[in-house]
Amino acid sequence: MGSLGILARLGARFRGSLRFKLLALGLGPLLVAVPILIGILAGWGAVYYDRLLITKVQSDLAVAHGYFRQVKDVLDRRVEALAGSERLARALRERSSPAALGELLREMRRQLGIDFLILLDGEGRVRAASSGPTPGSRYGDWPILRRALSGHAEAEVDIFNAAQLAEIDPGLTAKAHTPLIATRNARATQRTEETSGMVMHAAAPVAVATRDGSVGTGVLVGGLLLNKNLDFVDRINDIVYPEGALPLGSIGTATLFLDDVRIATNVRLFENVRAIGTRVSAAVRNTVLDQGRTWLDRAFVVNDWYVSAYEPIVDSGGKRVGMLYVGFLEAPFQHARWLALAAVALLFVLTVTVAAFVSLRLARHVSQPVGRMHGTMSAIEAGRIEARVGAHPPDIDEADELAELAAHFDRLLDRLEAQTDALQRWGHELDGKVAERTAELAAANQTLRSAQQRLVMSEKLAAIGQLAAGVAHEINNPVAVIQGNLDVLRETLGAAAEPALAEIRLIQDQVFRIRLIVTKLLQFARPAEYAGYLEPVRLDQVVQDSLVLVAHQLKKTCVEVVQVTPATRPVTINRNELQQVLINLIVNALQAMPGGGTLLLTTGDREENGIPGGYVAVADSGPGIAPEIRERLFDPFFTTKTSDGTGLGLWVSQGLVQRYGGRIEVASPRSGSPGMQSTSPRSGIPGTQSDSPPAGGSVFTVWLPNEAQAA
Repeated sequence: MGSLGILARLGARFRGSLRFKLLALGLGPLLVAVPILIGILAGWGAVYYDRLLITKVQSDLAVAHGYFRQVKDVLDRRVEALAGSERLARALRERSSPAALGELLREMRRQLGIDFLILLDGEGRVRAASSGPTPGSRYGDWPILRRALSGHAEAEVDIFNAAQLAEIDPGLTAKAHTPLIATRNARATQRTEETSGMVMHAAAPVAVATRDGSVGTGVLVGGLLLNKNLDFVDRINDIVYPEGALPLGSIGTATLFLDDVRIATNVRLFENVRAIGTRVSAAVRNTVLDQGRTWLDRAFVVNDWYVSAYEPIVDSGGKRVGMLYVGFLEAPFQHARWLALAAVALLFVLTVTVAAFVSLRLARHVSQPVGRMHGTMSAIEAGRIEARVGAHPPDIDEADELAELAAHFDRLLDRLEAQTDALQRWGHELDGKVAERTAELAAANQTLRSAQQRLVMSEKLAAIGQLAAGVAHEINNPVAVIQGNLDVLRETLGAAAEPALAEIRLIQDQVFRIRLIVTKLLQFARPAEYAGYLEPVRLDQVVQDSLVLVAHQLKKTCVEVVQVTPATRPVTINRNELQQVLINLIVNALQAMPGGGTLLLTTGDREENGIPGGYVAVADSGPGIAPEIRERLFDPFFTTKTSDGTGLGLWVSQGLVQRYGGRIEVASPRSGSPGMQSTSPRSGIPGTQSDSPPAGGSVFTVWLPNEAQAA
């Protein structure tokens, strides 16, 4: 009880201490606010960090899916090419024996690097095969065979049971056989082995002689067994996770699943043993195979946690039969996260320690003079008029405000008026410091707002880049279908296509242009990975090509097009990128003249600062551009169109031109004057007067050197 009393008295004395109160005042906000801010920052950072990892693995899955689809397309094209080859047609015309046809198919199979080739007649019976099936047997009732007999070649993934594999090639049965390995978190099963095979096969129509001597339609089938196809899965991993692609020592992996069993993977069960035969967790199986959704989350893979992406693989009948997986080891990223949090915590502890030491020193400097002044006032109240604070201790700075206050307090009775003047002077000094701190705070707030605006802009550009990459990938698929069918159309029609050769060539050119546009979208998403093809380009020819591509918009307007194209020097640039810039400027000019007007297109030779080059000017007779708008024309996301427009057209065009050492300048009439006003920081491009808009509108001038200046 006595000890408790002593502690209570010490606590009451300490709480009554001015030094303690000053220390609490100095450290209180730091001890309360900083941990809260650190907690908020850690929570927000963890969520954003996890979101970045999921976005990364989602893009990895898109790349893996694209390669898987590309392998199917390549197999489809190669089998279709063999089906239409002259060598096979000659063997069929000569009515070669099944043995001779089988030898031919074996040679073709080795050239293609696939597992089997089978030639079927119009009724689906085997006529010849590279191995396995005997003539007269049936290959199977697959949807791709029915579509091939109707004239459509395609490739699909299907599951073959052990009997079907043995009939095609007994070696495939042994390759497909996989003992199941007990796997943590997998769905319970009574199976001990996997005997079925995941086969990627393609079927193409081929003309074959029937028994009565006429020519009918047969099918050439080629296939590839994906079970234990380590080259295939390692190729996916090399494409998605090349060396050095993952930071912090993380490891990327890829896997093919038949149902929920790993049949081809580079995930390791032990040091040099691949985890073939292990199974996916029950949660992933339920999401991907049962519900048909893509898994994008962390998952336990064999013996460790990975940031994972799984998507279903469907067969030719639309049934989910397997999964495609990519992912990377999560542990290095978690380690880096905890290391960063530990560093922040250590920094906080050091900060509190230093702040406590400084606060104690400052509290001592404050509390001692205040205590002595308090004693002096108590003595004066007790009637001891002679009491004074006296000289300050030697460890107190003479310039300290409290020491100075103590000295003035000693002279208060004798020099009250002087003390009053001193107090007024201190008030003025305090006002100046408040004004100075207020100005500093305002500047800091302005800096913070600017940083926030730049952050928002960066996030917008990142989102646009991801969207552009996704759109570019999705466009490539229908473009490939258009290209393939156009080739088939041209080969099928032969000489009959002569009257429509110009239209076919135009379609071919526009498909090529779509591919270039897709490349530009990918270049916008990942500019460091793409570079344009440079060639000498005639400016007048590019103007003509651009007018052809916007002809459909010109027909909708009452705009007269005037061309003045005396340019003689070619410029070095990527033709399609320059065409993209001109089309954007022409479309903007047409939109500036909704009621009609005149569009003036001018080219010419021009030398600037000793550098020879050429220019293209696009002028309209619209209302012109206000000065406050001209200053922001080339800012990303700035647009004056309320219903449409992204505000990226002029920004992207300026980036393309500047890449090759050129520039874009815009001019409009001065307020109340028919002259021109350029937004260029220099005096404008020489010769701009000749490119003036027909009726005081706006003129955009693109100047390019003869030799590209881009790195």
